[in-house]
Amino acid sequence: MTKKDIPFYLFPILFIFILACQPQKKKASGDTMIVSGSIEGLRKGTLYLQKIEDTLLVNIDSTLVKGTPKFEFNTQIETPEVFYLYLDKEDGDSLNDRILFFGEKGNIEINTLLKTFESSAEIKGSKNQELLQEHIAFKRKFNDQNLELIKGFYQAQSNGEIERADSLEKQLNNLTRRRYLYTINFAAQHTDQNIAPYLALTEVYDANLSLLDSIAVKMTPEVRSSKYGKEFLKYLEERREE
Repeated sequence: MTKKDIPFYLFPILFIFILACQPQKKKASGDTMIVSGSIEGLRKGTLYLQKIEDTLLVNIDSTLVKGTPKFEFNTQIETPEVFYLYLDKEDGDSLNDRILFFGEKGNIEINTLLKTFESSAEIKGSKNQELLQEHIAFKRKFNDQNLELIKGFYQAQSNGEIERADSLEKQLNNLTRRRYLYTINFAAQHTDQNIAPYLALTEVYDANLSLLDSIAVKMTPEVRSSKYGKEFLKYLEERREE
């Protein structure tokens, strides 16, 4: 029977049947996070989903990747937090085999390459991840400047150039202050996201208490009640009691 021979009233049924036969991407529901994606070039290895618990990096789940580069994890999550995707290639080399990402409820997609596992990672599905990547990009610029100044500082010291060494040391201190102020300002601009308390705890925890308070007072109720929000507020209380 040709297309012309199919009665018109059967087209809706046929269309639904075709859709049902197509592979559908799973949708996360409730407090579930689905992490899926592919590692181009991978033929065999074990992939671990990890996170920090009580200062220790622990495995939440694992899957054996064999014959296909695709993977998927399904886990419960209460509030957005940082996770790690760790690949054990069984080659004894763990360099660049761990991807840090900000997980949250819903679908998170991670696609990367085997040879450049960490640096090639493309991550979608998380607003906090987008902000984290933006911050990391600026942080790299600060780190590059910092390395250049440190190199010049030690060269000046080695050559006995005292005035130049003093000048470079001042530039290093100014750069550190600029990095702190940038991070605090960045966090203060995004206090409706969990990236704010996360950066405060991991990047500028030893900053002036009044600067850290400028982040805390702006956090939304949802962020304040999140994992990092609670840890940040507890940390501020401990700092005040010192």
